[in-house]
Order: sequence, then C-alpha cells, then structure tokens
Amino acid sequence: MQKSFIAQNPSVLWFLACLGVFTLGVTILSEATGTGVISTSFVKTLGKVLCLCLVAIAMDVVWGYCGILSLGHFAFFGIGGYAVGMWLMYARTEAIVIENLASRTIPPTPVEVNEAIATQIFGVVGSSDFPLIWAFSHSLTLQMLLVVLVPGLLALVFGWLAFRARVTGVYLSILTQAMTLALALYLFQNDSGLRGNNGLSGLQNIPGFEAVPQSVISMGFFWASALALALGYVMFARVLSGKMGSVIRAIRDDEPRVRFLGYHVESYKLFIFTLTAVVAGIAGALYYPQAGIINPAEIVPIASIYLAVWVAIGGRGRLYGAVIGTAFVSLLSSWFTGGGAPAVDLGFYTIQWTEWWLVLLGTSFVAVTLFFPGGIGRVFDKFARKSS
Repeated sequence: MQKSFIAQNPSVLWFLACLGVFTLGVTILSEATGTGVISTSFVKTLGKVLCLCLVAIAMDVVWGYCGILSLGHFAFFGIGGYAVGMWLMYARTEAIVIENLASRTIPPTPVEVNEAIATQIFGVVGSSDFPLIWAFSHSLTLQMLLVVLVPGLLALVFGWLAFRARVTGVYLSILTQAMTLALALYLFQNDSGLRGNNGLSGLQNIPGFEAVPQSVISMGFFWASALALALGYVMFARVLSGKMGSVIRAIRDDEPRVRFLGYHVESYKLFIFTLTAVVAGIAGALYYPQAGIINPAEIVPIASIYLAVWVAIGGRGRLYGAVIGTAFVSLLSSWFTGGGAPAVDLGFYTIQWTEWWLVLLGTSFVAVTLFFPGGIGRVFDKFARKSS
C-alpha cells in the first residue's frame, strides 16, 4: 500500500506547526496588537528572514536535490523586488504629484501628470522620461505578473541554453555567476531605467495605506511572508516526492546513468531551475517592501554566494535544513552587524564584530563543510526518521 504524501514527508507537518506557532507568537507580541514586546523594526526583520528562508528553500532544491550550484538565484530574487518596487514608486509618486498639482487653477492634463511623475522619479539620474521597462508600472496586477514572468523567462532561456549544451559542475556555476554580474553591472548604470546606484527607495510606504500605522503594515507583510514560506515548503516537498523526486536526486548523484536509462535530463533540470527562479522572484517581491529600498548592490554575485553558505550551514538536501540555516545565520548576522554583540577585548586587540562577522561566517562555512557536512539540519534527521 502506497504511503500518503504526509506519511512520506512527516517534516511537512512539523514545519507547518512550528511556523504557525512562531507566526502566532510574533503576532501576539507585536506592536500591532498593542503589547509591544516585539518592536515594529524587529517584526520587519523577522518578515525579511522568512523571505530569505523561502529563497533558500529554492536554492536547496536546485543545488541540494538537483545538484546545480546556481550562483545566480539572488538575481531572480532582486528582479522580483524591482518589479514590485516599480509599482510602489510610481503609485506613491503619482499620489504626491496629483496632490501638488491640485492647487492649480487649470487642472493638469494626464500628460503633465505623467511628465511630473517621471521627473520626480528619474530626476536623480538626470532624466525626465519614463523608460520602456516602466510601461506597466501603473498597474499592480501587471507588475505582479512580471514578478513571476521575468525571473521565469530569464531562467528558462538561460537554463535551456546551458543545459542543452550540457554545461555542468563548476562551469555552470561560473555561468550563473557571470549572468548575475552582468545584470548587476547593467543596473548600476544610470541609463538602465531603474535609477542606477540609487535604486528604488521608500518602498515601505504602501500607496492607499498612508493612514495605516507601520506596525500594522509590517505585520501584514510578515503574515504574507509566512504564508508564502508555508506554501513554498509544501509545494517543493510535493515536487520532490514520488518519481520526480527520485529522478531529480538521481540526476544529482549520477547524471550520465539517468540519461542512459532514457530520461530527458535537460527537461527535469530546466523545470527545477525555472520553478525555483519564479519562487525566488516571489520571495524578493515580499522582501523589499519590508526592507524599504532595493539597489544593484543587492544583486551582485556575493549575495548568491551567501545564499549557498546559508544552505550549506543548514544542511543541503533538507528543506528544513535550508530554513534553519538561513534563519540562524540571518538573525546572527543582524545581531553581530547591528552592534548587538559586545566587543571582545583581548588586551592587545579589540574584536569589533561589525568588522569580523564575515570572517566568522566564512570560518563557520569551512568548518561545516569539512567536519559536519550534514549541517545543522542533520541534528533533526534522526527525529524525522523516528516520526516517519
């Protein structure tokens, strides 16, 4: 008798239960409910961590399960952020411009309003015209479609070319890194249409919700991030179950043999690569309104390398490992780089953790790789086996 999906994946129920309890606890203790034990800024931090956990799961699926070490998935994350950020900037600027022009004796024409909006947004890079890529920025629905379509199409085209040429291993990693670097360098230019190094800012101000306190808005994004993480976890757990999951793992372990058995390896790899890119874009669309700003520095290859480090520390090949590693390292990073960790006085030298955090992170990654390859998630493996 074939086991049910939940019987095959007991970690799914445990994960959803833990996420539900965590979400409820944060909600009760937040400023939005009046208790104020958890500040609004920390709720935003937790919401961003949930988004990072979602993109980490996508990274774990493409690397830990399928064997594709992509160093470009944070580019898809950033594209999702830019897509939703364009609407946020347009809608917020439109409201400001219309309010300022309302005092005129003669009502402004739509053309004048559009020119004023463009000047407000692009004046910082010496332009007053809307680039072509902003053609749908007036519509939230269309921009949300772009959150899914642009990362998906980019991954589909890139993956089709790379997998068709049977590029694998370190060469594929270099290609994904080159793609990310090329995108970042393009976005740094002022004529890229996305305000160059200035990026898109003020994204935390949601149009139409000006009268709503930030504590309530941040809680709404926190709930949305938790829901997206839950749905993403269940979806990937189902994708990795059954025959497809077995083929994907087999590709990771012995790709030539899977091809010899008659499976179209490229189709499986392309499906996983594209699906994870779309999920990364959705995670980015939820992350940057909580961060408040996005610029090309968020997309540089080092960001994708950090993502791989989080997954490795958590334990690749385990969905919950990716979540644990990302949450642990992200919160620890906020503590060390935010001045929460006290300096260590050695007498001859004082360790300031804001300067030494990356050294500590790199050392931890090397140590985990050499001495504890299963990562933090390995601790939970025995418990998961007993539950199954």
